[in-house]
Amino acid sequence: MPKKILPRILSLTVIPQSYSLIVTWTTGERSTIDLSGPILTFKLYEPLRHSAELFASAKVGEHGTDIVWTDEIDMSADTLRRLADEQTGITMAPEAFRQWREKKAYTLDGAARALGLSRRMVAYYEQGDKPIPRVVALATKALEHL
Repeated sequence: MPKKILPRILSLTVIPQSYSLIVTWTTGERSTIDLSGPILTFKLYEPLRHSAELFASAKVGEHGTDIVWTDEIDMSADTLRRLADEQTGITMAPEAFRQWREKKAYTLDGAARALGLSRRMVAYYEQGDKPIPRVVALATKALEHL
């Protein structure tokens, strides 16, 4: 199995009004990442919901392996990379999603039933209007083998 190379963060710019960051990776690539999902979902990030100043205080952690707000609040570079990939559709391209659906001979309704999604969401993914989450991309892989 090939060795996994963990992503490293070189620098970041905070966009506090939208819970977003612009991350520059050590590879030179830049990603704009919307953190509103995790921040509004997980109790760990609750202090960030109530303080734009605290969110704006984000810094790159030691060795570029995470971003840090306080000693108790951080987010790993691996999580940030996954979010960036999901939000840009890198986990699965819309064309690959459409090809999967056609290969399985699923209609939009059939694909929605198989994936436990709404027909509208399947159409959004296929048209590239919404990024395809990793869990959906993995589900398509699993369904290929059934």
